[in-house]
Amino acid sequence: MQLGLIGLGRMGGNMRERLRAAGHEVVGFDQNLDVSDAASLAELAEKLAAPRVVWTMVPSGKITEDTIDQLAEVLSAGDIIIDGGNSKFTDDAPRAERLAVKGIKYLDVGVSGGVWGKQNGYALMVGGDAPDVEHCKPIFEALKPAGEFGFAHAGTHGAGHYAKMVHNGIEYGLMHAYAEGYEILKASEYINDVPAVIKSWREGSVVKSWLLDLLDRALDEDPELEALKGYADDTGEGRWTVDEAVRLAVPAHVIAASLFARFQSRQDDSPAMKAVAALRQQFGGHAVKR
Repeated sequence: MQLGLIGLGRMGGNMRERLRAAGHEVVGFDQNLDVSDAASLAELAEKLAAPRVVWTMVPSGKITEDTIDQLAEVLSAGDIIIDGGNSKFTDDAPRAERLAVKGIKYLDVGVSGGVWGKQNGYALMVGGDAPDVEHCKPIFEALKPAGEFGFAHAGTHGAGHYAKMVHNGIEYGLMHAYAEGYEILKASEYINDVPAVIKSWREGSVVKSWLLDLLDRALDEDPELEALKGYADDTGEGRWTVDEAVRLAVPAHVIAASLFARFQSRQDDSPAMKAVAALRQQFGGHAVKR
């Protein structure tokens, strides 16, 4: 099957290689023409036979919107645009409606797998109409891991990105639980070898997971994590998950706490904790650090 693929960075570039290894023809486009198979979106469209399928893997927000609008100018009725970036789910239905005026179909796909997807496959969560999903199934089959897991037609337009949003919210919570456990081990006078303890959990433990494997790998490379700063960014999905929890009145204590912990990581000297220290000193005469 043919596929146009826009955005050949860490994710998109690996996806192109995995698809080609499975026998698919991929025409890639990137602003970095050294890795691009086409010099423009128009040339990319010319290299694909109708009905075309073009997958965008670019940062969410204006870049994605502009790319989709530009694609709509060079594609035709019956073609399909897939957005595999981390767009907000509320953007998908308006896009689908806008493209439908031109007869262009639209799918939103949440993609998980990171830099390991080329080797291990990608988890794919798809939103859109069933006939369009079926048409693109050979591409999805090539990208997902072998076996029965790794793919879901989650629902209508927006469902793919919604599922990926919740996936990433859960990821926030899981990562922070491991991080807190790591810090407790590191602070304890009983534990002499924290990396060894983490490694012991990789098999036979109910907390075994790929994230744990990656923490073990990081500790193998840097046992004290000295090369890293305790700063964690967020790319939006955790915030959107908490927003949805509020909208739906669903308690989401762990995900919300892990999101706020990321905010705290960006403060060299937390104003809130200064206030806590001041109050403890005022009501109890507790010592403070200046």
